[in-house]
Amino acid sequence: QVQLVESGGTLVQPGGSLRLSCTTSGFIFGQFVMRWYRQAPGKDRELVARIDETGSRRTYADSVKGRFTVSRDSGKKSVYLQMNSLQFEDSAVYYCNALRMGWGTEFWGQGTQVTVSS
Repeated sequence: QVQLVESGGTLVQPGGSLRLSCTTSGFIFGQFVMRWYRQAPGKDRELVARIDETGSRRTYADSVKGRFTVSRDSGKKSVYLQMNSLQFEDSAVYYCNALRMGWGTEFWGQGTQVTVSS
């Protein structure tokens, strides 16, 4: 059974930091690109960060470059999103996604809410 379980979302003040985690099971973690998406109310789901299968290549949305860092731990089958200098506009539900390139196999987590508010 495939599972992607996000955690770490909470209420945080502007300028603060959070670390999201996504723990996975049920598939071969090392074969999948891992991505973080977010979706704010009334907006489309947005790709925030991506890390390749080996962790050697990372890409970010322009809106989070320099503030967010994506990482993965193969031993723990987990992916992380370190979010610094949080802004109001970062408020959203954050989703973990696993994609096997070339196979069309894709899995989603249930999401974790991040709210940036003073």
